[in-house]
Amino acid sequence: MTAPPGAGGSLRGIARIFGKEWNTPAVMETLARQNKPGGFMCVSCAWTKPANHHAFEFCENGAKATLWELTTRRCTPDFFAEHTVTELQGWSDYDLEQQGRLTHPLRYDPVSDRYLPCSWQEAFEGIGLELRALDPESVIFYASGRASLETAYCYALFARLYGSNNLPDSSNMCHETTSVALKSVIGAPVGTCIHEDFSKCDAIFFFGQNTGTNSPRFLHDLEDAVKRGCRIVTFNPVREKGLEAFINPQNPVDMLTGHELRISSLYLQVRAGGDIAALMGLIKHVLACDDDAKAAGRSVLDRDFIKQHTAGFETLEAKVRATSWGEIEAESGLARADIEAAARIYVEAERTIGIYGMGLTQQVNGFENVAMFVNLLLLKGNIGREGAGISPVRGHSNVQGQRTVGISEKPELVPLDKLSAMYGFEPPRKKGMNTVEACEGILQGKVRAFIGLGGNFVRAIPEREAMETTWRGLRLTVQIATKLNRSHLINGEAAYLLPCLGRSERDEQAGGPQTVTMEDSLSCIHGSVGHRTPASEHLLSEMAIVAGMAKATLSPNPRVDWDGWTGDYARVRDLIEETYPEQFHDFNKRLFTPGGFYRGNSARERIWKTKSGKAEFTTPAMLSATGFEDRPGRYRLITLRSNDQFNTTIYGFEDRLRGVNGSRDVLLISPEEMRHRGLEADQIVSLVSDAEDGVARKVTGLKVLPFSLPRDCVAGYYPELNPLVPLSHHDKQSKTPASKAVPVRIVVD
Repeated sequence: MTAPPGAGGSLRGIARIFGKEWNTPAVMETLARQNKPGGFMCVSCAWTKPANHHAFEFCENGAKATLWELTTRRCTPDFFAEHTVTELQGWSDYDLEQQGRLTHPLRYDPVSDRYLPCSWQEAFEGIGLELRALDPESVIFYASGRASLETAYCYALFARLYGSNNLPDSSNMCHETTSVALKSVIGAPVGTCIHEDFSKCDAIFFFGQNTGTNSPRFLHDLEDAVKRGCRIVTFNPVREKGLEAFINPQNPVDMLTGHELRISSLYLQVRAGGDIAALMGLIKHVLACDDDAKAAGRSVLDRDFIKQHTAGFETLEAKVRATSWGEIEAESGLARADIEAAARIYVEAERTIGIYGMGLTQQVNGFENVAMFVNLLLLKGNIGREGAGISPVRGHSNVQGQRTVGISEKPELVPLDKLSAMYGFEPPRKKGMNTVEACEGILQGKVRAFIGLGGNFVRAIPEREAMETTWRGLRLTVQIATKLNRSHLINGEAAYLLPCLGRSERDEQAGGPQTVTMEDSLSCIHGSVGHRTPASEHLLSEMAIVAGMAKATLSPNPRVDWDGWTGDYARVRDLIEETYPEQFHDFNKRLFTPGGFYRGNSARERIWKTKSGKAEFTTPAMLSATGFEDRPGRYRLITLRSNDQFNTTIYGFEDRLRGVNGSRDVLLISPEEMRHRGLEADQIVSLVSDAEDGVARKVTGLKVLPFSLPRDCVAGYYPELNPLVPLSHHDKQSKTPASKAVPVRIVVD
């Protein structure tokens, strides 16, 4: 049985995993400050923090992330004295992180195959010595998405002062398609909506975004929208409970009665990779409705907007009219009548918001997915006005923000001339490596060092087996982290593990307690102050660690004051303001604006910073986003996250919202496909890669579970199924790994 998000299940889920720590007064006091002005910002999802917050402005996943950080368990040097790195490589993700918070800086000793404690000075000097001996273009500076704006700005500056634009981040693995597609078609690389738009829209269309697991606080806004009459339409291969029904855990009546609020008016299980076709069908019916309206002297389309603000409409219109309903139904897996019913909701709505997630971006033709969604919204002028817009929902808490302040491998997105004038150096102008290119560089031997500002890079990337083997040939690996994970066990010849403060912890520097900032999915900036006692007296802040490495690596520069900036983060915010004055004016004065301060978006103002100077209608050359053809026995694998995990962090083994318990080694498949293949529930099978590249990839020991999915689609958990994703299987334009439609076959061992 599955239950809707919210209700008592969320509280039981937290208590089940964290036990007594969930009930301690100190933890409850910390949670009460979460996502509120003057408190700290959640390290989990990037959903916005409203000005009119709830008494408890956290969700199940947010509470789990905080309790995960505040655990009383400690991973000390004694632990590493007892276990070799080779031994720990056999441990599960869950067991590694259950060892608790890292407490001391560590260096890897290849002779004993153990991590040994070292001083911070020893670590910094060792890292600096290695970096000075390497070609800067052979060094990767990766950022996971959780670091503050202040740290991200300084990290990017460190990399460029060193001579490298190799600044990939977790956005490369999830929403880089968004940055590329939206920049191309509307001139702004992020969504156009603000929080107030959700109280003014008449319809919300969801494509490939699982709110119940990935951004549960968003459910409160959806609840309010539905209650005032907004209609929600969902396109998703998986029936996600969060977009079907919701019981508000902060509503005593709903909790007592078990009253469920229906969220989606219409829920259509599009095939994985079938979104271009579904959107083609929606647009086709909108055009048909406009044809009927014209006969009556009316118009469905916003023709004034199309004429004044867009380019390319006629080409798209011709393509849509020439595409048959048979083609659309075959590729989308949806009936024409259902698509037309969804289109009627769009036609009848005065203001529509489009929401999407990695179901659109993590496809080989993900660019076309996003561009087609924008096409639909442009038809009725639903970008650049209140209550309407395009709104990608980001995952990690500051993944959007760190790109804003310079974490980018693309030099054209960074004000390099401004940095040159401010700091008196010539920044590198050559394009750096994104995540896929960094992996390719490691496999080819071109990359010699990897610095990870958070994250679990080796576990998160495609082609894991080949990558782990080659990774050990790197000269230097540096990992900045709060807990142990698998990436820390796949080391270069020289390796350092550097423990940092958590966001909920007090960050005391020479200038006193410090505030950090981050940006949410809706482009609002929030201040964050930690109050908890740090897990260890030996921890440093991420900012201090970045500064320590930079000082040990770079020649002195009178314009670069690493010690002063570490002592007072307000000085770093002044630098961010100087670098990006339009977006960050009065930065320090606006830190704790309720709801955050909005940094602006040109497309929201209908200023189109595109090649044509207008919003671009685009015409896809294909109906499938998968990048491969259907054939007998080939399935489209969808990788999923459970409600007991955040990215690669595994909190437990109960996916309550999907009714999966006890294991993550599962294969979800429809009963119809089970009958077709002669499979039985709980049968153990393997998945093998069906990519046409000659590489053998296999994941074994998967338990078959019946689950509602479209034809030719199967699903399983990330990161366990990452080995099946070829490194070459990515969006053609952004190189985002295409993990939502991977060609596989089922093997009965």
